[in-house]
Amino acid sequence: MADPPLLALSGIRFHLGDQTILDGVDLGIAPGERLSLVGRNGAGKSTLLRILAGEPIFDGGTRFAQPGATVATLPQEPNFAGHATVGDYVSSALTDSFGPDDYRIAAILEEMKLDGGRVPTELSGGEARRAALARVLIGEPDVMLLDEPTNHLDLPTIEWLEQKLDRWRGAYVMVSHDRRFLTTLSRAVLWLDRGIVRRLDKGYGEFEAWSNDIIEREATERHKLDRLIERETEWAGKSIRARRTRNEGRLRALNDLRKQRRDQIGPVGRATIEVGDAEKSGALVVTARDITKRWGEKTIVEAFSTRIFRKNRIGLIGPNGAGKTTLLKMLIGELEPDSGTVKLGTNVLPVIIDQRRIGLDPDKTPWETLADRNDHVLVRGHLTHVMTYLREYLFRDEQARQPVRTLSGGERNRLLLAKALAAPSNMIVLDEPTNDLDADTLDLLQEALDEYDGTVLLVSHDRDFLDRLVTSTIALEGDGTAIEYAGGYSDYVSQRGPRIEPTGVTASRAKKKSAARDSGGQGERLGYKRERALVELPKKIAALQTEMAGLNVALADPDLYRRDPKGFQAKTARVGAAQAEIEAAETEWLELEMLREELNG
Repeated sequence: MADPPLLALSGIRFHLGDQTILDGVDLGIAPGERLSLVGRNGAGKSTLLRILAGEPIFDGGTRFAQPGATVATLPQEPNFAGHATVGDYVSSALTDSFGPDDYRIAAILEEMKLDGGRVPTELSGGEARRAALARVLIGEPDVMLLDEPTNHLDLPTIEWLEQKLDRWRGAYVMVSHDRRFLTTLSRAVLWLDRGIVRRLDKGYGEFEAWSNDIIEREATERHKLDRLIERETEWAGKSIRARRTRNEGRLRALNDLRKQRRDQIGPVGRATIEVGDAEKSGALVVTARDITKRWGEKTIVEAFSTRIFRKNRIGLIGPNGAGKTTLLKMLIGELEPDSGTVKLGTNVLPVIIDQRRIGLDPDKTPWETLADRNDHVLVRGHLTHVMTYLREYLFRDEQARQPVRTLSGGERNRLLLAKALAAPSNMIVLDEPTNDLDADTLDLLQEALDEYDGTVLLVSHDRDFLDRLVTSTIALEGDGTAIEYAGGYSDYVSQRGPRIEPTGVTASRAKKKSAARDSGGQGERLGYKRERALVELPKKIAALQTEMAGLNVALADPDLYRRDPKGFQAKTARVGAAQAEIEAAETEWLELEMLREELNG
């Protein structure tokens, strides 16, 4: 016989204005269950957790909790009000505390690497998250309700938390954008979709196929209903005059079908994320040579070198405080290194998306955020009505005029993406872009970045997102060491092994030198042909660029096609071929230049 639930909801309803968020939700949480709660941004996941926690905010239905069962909640943003120190905040979760000397407080603070005497409001985002987790874990509750537990955590802490929860004996419900985290830990999935909760008694790894099957079956049923409506409407048009009286029942049935179709809420659309392209940058976007940065006595990055080419997708990973954002700012020219050089290529036009959501005024509306007081916003070089653009990012019409502060964390992140990605760019810099985004939006963001014609620099702790997107990973270890690995996070884990770094140079630089010497085949010399190519290739590139300019002038003539259609087609084809020749020559020159510099030290 199954254990009775520790928590149960029956017929729960919740409305926000005229919008139905929860429409008769039924669910139960049994002892020891490991549940992931998933759904699109704004579907009501955080609201459902609050109701499970005991907040009486629902409009109808009942909540049941086993007498004596303890429930602890991890909110997205912890509230430190009334707590003078971190130790006070963490210990407030204990109903049987022994005071400041309680061994449990000292143990959890040590485990979470927290100073109990610090003022909570002075904590960084990652430290605040660890303090909130410590408060949830310390009492060993029967049920934990975890809302985005990995937000602001670095990868070592995420992996530690995975191990902690894997050994946990109690039950928990998790809302998280981190698919790797959910796949590792969940044993069943609660899908909040269009106001109702469906349950899959398998792990999160099975969720996508299961939910897609449901959506496809619903689409088939809607199609059948549409066809039935078409047939009945055709009958009504032909027969209504002759059979008005005796067929009123059939007409009522038709109206009922139409009402059923209107009331049947189809799957919510997926966000449309596209990136505005600017003029192409040069083939070499960033050259960093032996860059070093220190803050006081702490070395952030030491003697790091890299070259970043157009269309590279570079991920930066490391513990909180290791210097990821510092290195990122040096690579894009926002921060000068203490030594070494950073050179940006030609025509680099970056757009920067900051994890702190700078640029979002909580008192402004999404409409004002995107278009100020205008009706249109410039999107990818075209004027688009602001409502059309907001709908692309799944905002409802009524949300356009509501303050930003009323949006969920994921909706605010979507709005920030909409604002930033409307601008033309050939480099996108993202600092923790995946926080609070639902799986659908994450997939679309990844697809948009994958198809982007420019360069992507990304700071992220989302292992799955890194594996799906980046071409190489720069790992900062917190001791000044920065090493670049080919591939995503899983490739980094498999490659890193034990590291023995040569004195005075990073391991990555040593590997590059070794590879350069091996490929050169001339000891410390390039050889005559390569040296000659280094001289001739810039001349070839300049000649091709001159030819391109002449072709573009000719094609700008609006009457050319009418006068000489064959000439127009030939010039158009030549433009494409010349561009390809320029890119090939640039790449060849850059490879030779890199090889020469590495051989010369």
